[in-house]
Amino acid sequence: MKADAKAEAPPPAGGGSKKKLIIIVVAVLVLALGGGAAAWFFMHGDSSEEHSQQDEKSPKKAKKPAKKAGPPVYVPVDQFTVNLQPENGDQYLQVAMTLQASSLEESEVLKTNMPKLRSRILLLLSSKHASEINTPEGKQQLSKEVLDTVNQPFEAGGEHQEVSEVLFTAFIIQ
Repeated sequence: MKADAKAEAPPPAGGGSKKKLIIIVVAVLVLALGGGAAAWFFMHGDSSEEHSQQDEKSPKKAKKPAKKAGPPVYVPVDQFTVNLQPENGDQYLQVAMTLQASSLEESEVLKTNMPKLRSRILLLLSSKHASEINTPEGKQQLSKEVLDTVNQPFEAGGEHQEVSEVLFTAFIIQ
């Protein structure tokens, strides 16, 4: 009969507090892991919004591996002499420029594709009127347009170039 008495006795009071302790420890661990993951995401990862914006801007553009930070690489472009769109008689533009590339690899890509690059720039320059480009603001706008033209992929579906600046080294309108 003593065995029956033990079976009918209520469980010790300490059993319920062990359950609560385990639940509290698990909850703290989950919160700590979640907080750590969120901190890492915000400090190191890209947000999905940035990825979706990049995908909208360039759906075919593959993400390039990160380039090593270093001094900029300058790629000189031979001088252009082009006829401008007529306004007050015949006028022409004589311009030389240098491109600022992000790396040596990027400068090699530019040099390898220099005929395509020059053709694109030539078509852009010859579409301008003298009155559009003879002011400092006009030259800055032209620089932006050349930059956009230069950064277009050389092949369909290819990667964009990483030219950060167009520097005019000579600029004459006659």
